[in-house]
Amino acid sequence: MRIATFNVQRMRLRDCGDETHLDGARDGDSPQDNKVADRELDHLDRKLTARVLAEVNADVVALQEVFDQATLDHFHDEYLMAHSVEPWPYRVCLPGNDGQGLNVALMSRKAPQDIRSHAGLTCGDLGLEPLPGHGLDERIFRRDCLIATIEDITFCICHFKAPYPDTERSWFLRRREARAVRILIERAFSELAEPLWLILGDLNEPALDGGTNKRAIAPLTDESFAIDLLERLPQEDRWSFRDPASGAFSHPDTMIASPALASRFPSAIPFYVRCGMERAITGNHERHLAGVGLHRPRASDHAALTIDFGKNESGISRTA
Repeated sequence: MRIATFNVQRMRLRDCGDETHLDGARDGDSPQDNKVADRELDHLDRKLTARVLAEVNADVVALQEVFDQATLDHFHDEYLMAHSVEPWPYRVCLPGNDGQGLNVALMSRKAPQDIRSHAGLTCGDLGLEPLPGHGLDERIFRRDCLIATIEDITFCICHFKAPYPDTERSWFLRRREARAVRILIERAFSELAEPLWLILGDLNEPALDGGTNKRAIAPLTDESFAIDLLERLPQEDRWSFRDPASGAFSHPDTMIASPALASRFPSAIPFYVRCGMERAITGNHERHLAGVGLHRPRASDHAALTIDFGKNESGISRTA
């Protein structure tokens, strides 16, 4: 089974009167974004997003920053299927807590079982501390923790709080999200000796978390609980995002496996697919899809992260 996670950067389907239109991979961090949105440039962005996913060709795809089910279905039918890849007939994008409607989503070629949103989960539900001035009815997840089982693996798809504008507050919220995911997993698998689960998505952990080495997501990377599969990569290759403000490279996109899953596939190594990222970030030493610009067009400001469970070779260059 091939698995991927990809933050597709603010993908939203809009009704523009005479046509429907997908927003491009833009959020004000490149020169073109300061101008009136160019529909053709947006279209080129989403063609590149589709080309990255077609090249990855994963059986299970976790997505972040998808507006709603209609957006996901339109992107699948009108963009992904233009590449003659095998379709993903099982697609889920449920409403989360993001104020801009940027949700997590799942595409799968295999039927998922027991799909559960946890967007409504509160501090009172799990006994976690609310923010000062908030009550126990404060929701924990800034977007959601979408959990689904496909074959014998349970996937926990997350997109944690971004590390800004208030780094201390953001750290608190991200740590609480990490603790919540751990509690959910421990409760769900308390009676199984060797459960198979995978946490994947954009956990928004910056390169240096608030100037310290204390990671907000530490509850999930504790080796007594889980195995961070990115540690199978050389340190210098662990990056999927560059912060436009600081220029720092980081790996917010991640895959954290249960010890049983990690031990079942000891030689499975995650790899990044950066060929759709802007040339200003990746430089000339990286391969790029035709049409990728210095800033735009681009597939996303994130790389896709992929892993093969049960295959010896990925079929994609790990410098892609």
